[in-house]
Amino acid sequence: MARRLNIRLIFLLVVLGAFAAREIALEHLPSLLRPGTHLYAYAANADDGTVSVIDLAKLSTVATIPVGTFPSGLRAHPTRKEIWGVATGSGTLFVIDATQSRVAAHLAVGAQPFALDFSPDGKRAYVAASGANSLVAVDCATAQIVGRARTGNKPWLARVTPDGAEVLVPNRDDGTLELFDAHTLTVIATVGVARGPEQVVVLPDSSLAFVSAPASREISVVDLRHPALLANLQLDGAATSLALKPDGGELYAIVPDAHGLEIVNTWTIEVGDSILLGNEPAAGAVSPDGDTLYVTDAAVGRVAPMDTSTRHVGAPIPVGRRPGACIFDPSGDLLLVANEQSSDLAVIGVRTGSLLTLVPVGSRPVSLAVKLF
Repeated sequence: MARRLNIRLIFLLVVLGAFAAREIALEHLPSLLRPGTHLYAYAANADDGTVSVIDLAKLSTVATIPVGTFPSGLRAHPTRKEIWGVATGSGTLFVIDATQSRVAAHLAVGAQPFALDFSPDGKRAYVAASGANSLVAVDCATAQIVGRARTGNKPWLARVTPDGAEVLVPNRDDGTLELFDAHTLTVIATVGVARGPEQVVVLPDSSLAFVSAPASREISVVDLRHPALLANLQLDGAATSLALKPDGGELYAIVPDAHGLEIVNTWTIEVGDSILLGNEPAAGAVSPDGDTLYVTDAAVGRVAPMDTSTRHVGAPIPVGRRPGACIFDPSGDLLLVANEQSSDLAVIGVRTGSLLTLVPVGSRPVSLAVKLF
């Protein structure tokens, strides 16, 4: 009798364990993932010239793709089943076919490209070649260059305005922001900004651009409708990353020197709150609903969540060693973090605020993209 009860107990425990495992497995899956669809993450590995492809349903790496020297600037194409990026050391742009996990196109764009951006309709991509002082427009259907323009000295990147009308290029060595017509690549205006401009963020209505200048510890605010510098906002340190709230109302500047972030009110054009976050904050990502900002801390290997309304900083989430770039999946259910020193991808469940797993990738991941197809 006792033996029969033990067998029944063991059977019940096995059933309960299987049910619990199934629930845990389902818990991490984003709500938008349906049968027959795939949700993949892509990590550009700077030291080995590859892009790792991670299946976010299985939480495992499914492919490693050679793309060129020092890949970065990964972007999911808005309409095509493709991932685009640049290889800074090779001076090339590459296109990955998401359905086949292979390189579909390689294109020489000029020396030292760092990033790329798409037109809102996905028909064109734009790349600034920092070492060639040039801007190129690429037709996304053919992966061929369809326009080229001369820029100032050391253009850092190309940023397309949300209305698709202009391409903004910060010239690091000139201290200028150039405005190009997105269709013709003719120069509309050149605006002087703070010394050493790098990152550019544009409000959703395409009215203002915010340009970080780490060399001078400032953020320049540029009126795009009547091209002119409105202000140079002084920060407590050099901003290494900018994150804009979805409604455009606040800009979050990550400032490692100040061990936190500074918040710019984009309506009044002034620096408001300063928030202490940790030892060495590196990058940030705002949740799709705009309620929470997550900031990676490179020195201590964790991510700090901050409520954007109350400014309350929640319990830190441990990840890998030297976390940097971070990105949400399309549903906002998963936060992905690239750990540069431990060479893995941290997958965080936003609903539970906990680390789900660490997925090994290539050597020193520096850029991330996510694609649902």
